[in-house]
Amino acid sequence: MNAPTNFDNLEVGYDVPALPGMDEKDIQTPCLILDLDALERNIKKMGDYAKAHGMRHRVHGKMHKSVDVAKLQEEIGGACGVCCQKVSEAEVFARGGIKDVMVSNQVTDLAKIDRLARMPKLGARVLVCVDDPDNVKDLSAAAVKHGTEIEALVEIDCGAGRCGVSTSQDVVNIAKLIDAAPGLKFAGIQAYQGAMQHMDSYEDRKVKLDAAIAQVADALQALKAVGLECDIVGGGGTGSYYFESNSGVYNELQCGSYAFMDADYGRIHDKDGQRIDQGEWENALFILTTVMSHAKSDKAIVDAGLKAQSVDSGLPTVFGRDDVEYLKCSDEHGVVADPKGVLKVNDKLRLVPGHCDPTCNVHDWYVGVRGGKVETLWPVSARGKAY
Repeated sequence: MNAPTNFDNLEVGYDVPALPGMDEKDIQTPCLILDLDALERNIKKMGDYAKAHGMRHRVHGKMHKSVDVAKLQEEIGGACGVCCQKVSEAEVFARGGIKDVMVSNQVTDLAKIDRLARMPKLGARVLVCVDDPDNVKDLSAAAVKHGTEIEALVEIDCGAGRCGVSTSQDVVNIAKLIDAAPGLKFAGIQAYQGAMQHMDSYEDRKVKLDAAIAQVADALQALKAVGLECDIVGGGGTGSYYFESNSGVYNELQCGSYAFMDADYGRIHDKDGQRIDQGEWENALFILTTVMSHAKSDKAIVDAGLKAQSVDSGLPTVFGRDDVEYLKCSDEHGVVADPKGVLKVNDKLRLVPGHCDPTCNVHDWYVGVRGGKVETLWPVSARGKAY
């Protein structure tokens, strides 16, 4: 476990939602709590899987935005480094001691490129994705200016419909430019199929990944024909890592949500038709919330509303209970159906958020809990780092 923050002179409620040693029932809400046992099991399970399949695992920092969680993923999961989506996120991880940092996205703004080119001076390997020949020139100029090296991967649009080139010839053309550019090093291919990650059916996801794998294999063959080898062929998410790891094409996974698990990911099915949060992964992240009103006999009002979570992927679920249901929310309130009147004012509930990534981004702290006691607090280190 990582060394905890120094909590001297911090006041519960004003500065932090809890302090080590407190009972879970006394944590101030709404806040994020981590079941440390479940988190560690998830991380070790993915690490063991990647090792057994000869894969590296570059964990996705955009999910948790936490240096402490990333270090735990390195320590007990064997992670080789971290993915970020923004330069500001990458800077936080590099300054926090993560030594291998990829911006798995395009960086085209000249000011951001300049910051990216300075990051190797923090002692980190720095990688970035490219899908535009002109971007190569700007990255090269910045690296030369600062006397650093940026490693660049060509991004392939393998079905997500976002960034990335679509043909093997485009991959080769950009890769050759990177290979020839001063201050740059060609590192490989980024090929993440994000559009299929939340499809319920295992077979439907497999069809999408089969197409992506064929596309990546063709690009690798084209690169080899011009003498270019890839250190990284990266992709793979919580809904697809088993396809990439058995493809014979990919060598690096980039899973994120597996560590925490949310309600939207949890509902997808594994190869046996079972929800992945009922066998494959455990819920480790929760929004802890308190019943603040029960003036209506069949409804409890809790203090976790829109400002405590993101509902873009659906409402949260109440963990471990089928007698109550989270129905709707406004800014500061959540409405929980309680038809049998089992809840009381000041009762606490664990909510599984619909989408962990943007939910984590609205909180300052993770409260790490083990056996009903607060063990540690970790800052959401890169909270709000969206630039």
